[in-house]
Formats: sequence, C-alpha cells, structure tokens
Amino acid sequence: MITFLSRFILKDNMSDEEKRTAYGKITGLAGIILNLMLFIIKIVSGLITGSISIMADAINNLSDCGSCAVTLVGFRLASEKADPEHPFGHGRIEYIAGFVISTMILIMSVELIRESAMRIAFPKQAEFSWLVIGLLLISIGVKLYMWFFYHSVGKKIDSPAIIAQSFDSLSDCIATLAVVVTTIISKFTGVIHLDGLAGLGVGIFIMIEGIESAKDTLNPLLGKAPDPELIKEIRNIMLHQNKNITGIHDLIIHDYGPGRIIISLHAEVPADGNILELHDIIDNAERELEKKLHCTATIHMDPIVTDDPKVLKIKAQVESILQTISPSLSMHDFRVVPGKTHTNLVFDVLMPFGFSLTEFELKNEVQKAVTTDIGRKYFCVIHFDTDYSVVTVQGKKH
Repeated sequence: MITFLSRFILKDNMSDEEKRTAYGKITGLAGIILNLMLFIIKIVSGLITGSISIMADAINNLSDCGSCAVTLVGFRLASEKADPEHPFGHGRIEYIAGFVISTMILIMSVELIRESAMRIAFPKQAEFSWLVIGLLLISIGVKLYMWFFYHSVGKKIDSPAIIAQSFDSLSDCIATLAVVVTTIISKFTGVIHLDGLAGLGVGIFIMIEGIESAKDTLNPLLGKAPDPELIKEIRNIMLHQNKNITGIHDLIIHDYGPGRIIISLHAEVPADGNILELHDIIDNAERELEKKLHCTATIHMDPIVTDDPKVLKIKAQVESILQTISPSLSMHDFRVVPGKTHTNLVFDVLMPFGFSLTEFELKNEVQKAVTTDIGRKYFCVIHFDTDYSVVTVQGKKH
C-alpha cells in the first residue's frame, strides 16, 4: 500500500520541502485507506459478537480516518508559500493538525470510558468467534506496520502530526490486543465483566497518550525552549569556526514550523578591530548558520574591549561578584565609562527563570559588593536579560 503510493507521489527531483509534503500525503492517504478497512472489519466483528470493546475499537479506527484526513489537509496547507498576511509561511499549521488529532483521540477515549462503564454496570456476555479473533490479530499486525512507518517518517521529517499518529497506532495495537485477550479469557472463564473492564483500561490508556500527544503539539505553538543540541551547534558555528568572534549572547530562536526557524543573537568582537573586516565576518557567520541549519539568521555585532588590562581586571572582579551571589548568573557587554566624579560600569546580566532575587534586589547586592571590593567611585548600570534558549551560552574567556 505505502510502496504503491510512494511510486506515484515521491519523485527523485523533489526539494526537501516538497519531499516533506509528499510524505505527509503518503501517510495521510495510507492511513485513511487502512483505517477504513480496519473499521469495516471490526464493526462487522462487533455486530457478530455483540462486544462493546470491539465496537469501541472500530469507532477508534473510524476516528483515525478523520485524523489522517486532518494530517493530509494540514501538510497541504503548511506547504503554502509565505504571503503578505503570513510572511513567515504556514508551517505552524502542522502543529495545529497534530493538536486536532490529539483532541480527537481524547474525545474518543472519553466516549470509550463512558461506554465501558455502562457495560461494567450492566454486563452482557459477548458471542465468541475464532474468526473474529483472527481478524483482530490481523488488525494488530496492520496497526504495528502503520506505527513503524509513521514513527520512522515522523522522526525523519521531524513532524509532530505524524509522530502523534504513530502514538495513536501503537495505542490501537494495545487496545485491540486487550480486546483479544479478554475475549478469550471471558470465553473460558465465563466472567462477563471483562469486556467492560478491558474497554475501560483501553480508554484510560488512550486518554493518557492523547494528553501527551497534545502537549507535544501545543508546546511549539506556545514557544517552547529550543533543542539543546541546536544551541550547541549554533555555538560551535559562531565560536569555534570564527576566531574573531569572542562570545555570543541574547540568543533567540523562533519556530515557525518544522524546518522554518529564525535565529537572532549578539556576537562579541574586539573593539579595536577593523570595522569593515568585522562586518564581513558577521555576514559570513550569518550565511554559515543559514547554510548548515537551514534557517534565517540575524546577528548584532557587539564591540568589546579585549586588550585593556585595567578594564579586564575590573570585569573579572564583577564576574567574581556575580558568581559569589549565584553560579547561575552570567554577564556580557561589559564597558567602563570613566567620568570626573565617578565611573560607570555598564553591563548586562542574564537572570535565569525563577531566580530567588528580584532585579532591584540583585542590583543592590551587586552594587554593594562593587563598592566594597572595587571602590566607592564605581557605579553599576545594569540591564537584565532573559535566557530564551534556557541553555546559557557563555562566551570565550578573554
């Protein structure tokens, strides 16, 4: 089935974005066809045996058809090019599609739990048929195949919608297996409550999977922290491959859908360098990020003093003060601005989320320590930053 669809949809000369859309179409169409087939098998089996758990499993497959249709439409809309109303493209529709699928899973689980509770309250012996058992085992094999395919494709193209479908397929395998086991046990023990209990357990399991799947698709829409591996890669490109860039900070990564990210950051460069050469280095760094990470990158250049012993000594003292207060604090953009009556120490402090002190309290702590350790004529002018990448990106030591 999937190989057959791939021959018509996948082409050798496709771009990465076109291949992504093609995989979305293949998984959507294959899912609709296979789930519809499983629905027919199970609904007939449920009518033959009168089993509530088999009927619920059939309705589950019918809802999966709808989920696959959502995936198909989601990938089609997500592939639309940027336009004046959506200048960053439509990639986040894929996240929305994944959330819709998760919602459908949750609705189905609630209905399954309700029906199972009714069957527990009013038990009824279901008819037994080895033919039905065989059909259910075949459906488990089909769903395992779908889980494997969805999981591998979802990981390959980093698609939350398809990964959500893979979890749904695995849930279906467990649900159907539970139905088979309880049906056989009920046949040989005569315990008529097992059908309802199996349906209840399956419903709770599917609900848990639906909640986890919904969280995975909602987090990107809410603005989750980027992957630490991506942060490391950005740091490697900026610091290890560009010797004139001495540090980076204020890193922000915007996710506008799989494969559509925008990166902005501040890069520290020696203040005594040639401005035109440094500008060229920053331009090259932007192009390197875009080439290796397939993103849009914007870099702000921050000139810093790297060869003044007095400035470096004061900077080291301030860094020591911050580390004494808390090892989680870091500093960047340090400048010394001398005056006739006093000298301003201008710098930014990166405060982690949930820090124990307020900005006002921390500023007073730092100023008190600077007055004691460095001198009364030094005054701190502090700007507080938020670490949007969660992983603190430290600069090189000067």
